[in-house]
Amino acid sequence: MALEHAILVSLLEQPGSGYELARRFDRSIGRFWTATHQQIYRVLRRMEADGWVASREVVQDGRPDKKVWSATSDGRAVLVDWLHEPVEPETVRHELAVKIRAAAFGDPAALVTEVERYRAEHAALLDHYLVGERRDFPDPDALDAGQQLQHVVLRGGIEYERMILAWLDDVLATLHRLGTPPSTPGT
Repeated sequence: MALEHAILVSLLEQPGSGYELARRFDRSIGRFWTATHQQIYRVLRRMEADGWVASREVVQDGRPDKKVWSATSDGRAVLVDWLHEPVEPETVRHELAVKIRAAAFGDPAALVTEVERYRAEHAALLDHYLVGERRDFPDPDALDAGQQLQHVVLRGGIEYERMILAWLDDVLATLHRLGTPPSTPGT
């Protein structure tokens, strides 16, 4: 997937300024496809040159004018074509997993603090997702098609975080087991 596709999805859901789009990436899309604010602005300009997005100036009182971006019909067509392309299995690059394997050559107990920190970050993200789910999807039976698709992606994020937390609990249990010297028979 290219950043262009993630931007098109966001703009088709709701047009916005580059700043607003970057904030959406920070809040939601960024957990699935990351981009810096500079990358988003650079890609928006390229997409405009390709005719996939258009901008209009919006005059603001007491603040500089802003550009509001929206997807064009050509941009929508690009996204529809992309939907028909096969999705390849993703390659996972996971530094913590490599460190866990490396612990066999060092001190497994030394990783406990890092795994606990990492687990706390994922627990906080799960809490954030659950709060957002309650706020944004209070009545799942009343959602339109777009909201149902947004909700199913959020539920995937929730289940992913639950899976990561279960795995990290297993990692911590293993590290604690390995970090405890075996007892000597008869002591």
